[in-house]
Amino acid sequence: MTIQSVTPFLWFDSQAEDAAKFYAALFPDSRILQVSHYGKNMPGPEGAVMVVDAQIAGQRVQLMNGGPSFTLNMAFSLMVACEDQAEIDRLWAALLEGGQAHACGWVTDRFGLTWQINYAGWPALLEKNAQKAMEAMMTMIKIDIQALKDAVA
Repeated sequence: MTIQSVTPFLWFDSQAEDAAKFYAALFPDSRILQVSHYGKNMPGPEGAVMVVDAQIAGQRVQLMNGGPSFTLNMAFSLMVACEDQAEIDRLWAALLEGGQAHACGWVTDRFGLTWQINYAGWPALLEKNAQKAMEAMMTMIKIDIQALKDAVA
């Protein structure tokens, strides 16, 4: 048996296409690949968007309008490794608009998807001094790279 890929599949009520367009505009190397629509005798309204196949920062993701039966929650999040504070600030501000901030660089966007906007150098900071790195991160809402670096210095 050969597995070709593993693709996150995200369930939205009715905002899959809006979310996909937002993410494609926000992240480099992103685009809408295909949009499928509900047909006759299908569970959604005929002609409504059913599944959006997208690429977000090079990662293939599928977003479905499945109705209100299930909702996204923080048990699943997408981790974004940022090289610098400017990128953290840009993504944080965009994802927070209409969303909700959480501790340690987590933010739930207006569509209900949770993101971890973090520093790409985080693993190295953990290796240098995991306790001090974690203590510093636990005081943060949005990640402050310099404060993390200072904590483990």
